[in-house]
Amino acid sequence: MKLNTLMGLTAGKSAHFVLSKMGRGSTLPGKIALTFDKDILDTIAKDYEIVVVTGTNGKTLTTALTVGILKEAFGEIVTNPSGANMITGITSTFLTAKRAKSGKKIAVLEIDEASLPKITEYITPNLFVFTNIFRDQMDRYGEIYTTYQMILDGAAKAPKATILANGDSPLFHSTKVVNPVKYYGFDTEKHAPKLAHYNTEGILCPHCQHILKYKLNTYANLGDYVCEHCGFHRPKLDYALTELTKITNTTSEFVIDNQSYKINVGGLYNIYNALAAVSVAEFFGVAPEQIKAGFDKSRAVFGRQETFKIGDKSCTLVLIKNPVGASQALDMIKLAPYPFTLSVLLNANYADGIDTSWIWDANFEAILDMDIPQLFAGGVRHSEIARRLRVTGYDDTKITEAENLEDIMTLIESQPTEHAYILATYTAMLQFREILANRHAVGKEMN
Repeated sequence: MKLNTLMGLTAGKSAHFVLSKMGRGSTLPGKIALTFDKDILDTIAKDYEIVVVTGTNGKTLTTALTVGILKEAFGEIVTNPSGANMITGITSTFLTAKRAKSGKKIAVLEIDEASLPKITEYITPNLFVFTNIFRDQMDRYGEIYTTYQMILDGAAKAPKATILANGDSPLFHSTKVVNPVKYYGFDTEKHAPKLAHYNTEGILCPHCQHILKYKLNTYANLGDYVCEHCGFHRPKLDYALTELTKITNTTSEFVIDNQSYKINVGGLYNIYNALAAVSVAEFFGVAPEQIKAGFDKSRAVFGRQETFKIGDKSCTLVLIKNPVGASQALDMIKLAPYPFTLSVLLNANYADGIDTSWIWDANFEAILDMDIPQLFAGGVRHSEIARRLRVTGYDDTKITEAENLEDIMTLIESQPTEHAYILATYTAMLQFREILANRHAVGKEMN
């Protein structure tokens, strides 16, 4: 081993040891190790079977569900549970990896779309999972076609790796790729082809630019699509969800490849994450009983329907970062069978995307159909999200603004409602969790 590599390993692991004693997680160990050896990831990730999960929405939960299943089958799995998905975070993940007793070395990694081409210069995945691509942080990623090219460029550096793609996304079937491809998707009840909702992105046929129609439209631009002009259509599914048994705000039940499953998170959009995880498991030959056992132990993770108490209030924190994700989160909380206060926390830091215009495309009008006695608008851009909430037609006398997130907690705690939902952009979610962690309401971020 080269001296600079050895020094990087020592310095990175030492930094992790100190931080872990402080109850902290960080990408700092990876950053330190990379300063000694910029190619250290190539060394420490060698000999692993690597599954990479990428896409706009669902990366963190898909990764967590996949890890839970593969642990049942193979033991210890290397992963980045808090979503530190750039090169420093991935390096930290491998620096601190524990060996599986089975001897099988598997890593399941969530990787940022824009970072993927850089990271696959150092690691060689065996499997890529493409969740979806929607407009997100357009100041950073650009249009969906640009984002897709980023992840294709990353996958092309491991041409023997299989791509396991969401077949319900037209973009993932729009062009030939060098990798072998398998598809997962929904195959529930169909109807005559019809147009998607007028406010839906990514519905132009990639071959002839006519508008696609859907025989099944789950949400946004996902489903069983067809172009009636040139015949472009959804590919044959290798892994199919054939029945939605039950969806609540806290759980979901469904049938995939003739097996019934249940996960402990709610909402239609999270069933796609479960479907992706089952598809990975089947790709690895994991038995249905082990998949079910993994799901039984699954819980919402790191701001993705994470639950906790503020005083005597039962609260749920949900990350939102783009119109499609926010709209799906709103559809999920609408399933709650009880009244709740709703807080929406909007920041505009680099990690959130500095352009907040996306809030006008999210379906916040859905709040009018919910039993919400009070709305709280918080974060750096609290005035913007408050304005968006007022425009829905919700009673503006029941909307309270507070930039300070401690004040949001006080407002939640003071309400008579027993339940509260908090929708937060990425850095607002991190800040809110930090306050909660200091109150010992949630665990600190560990990486």
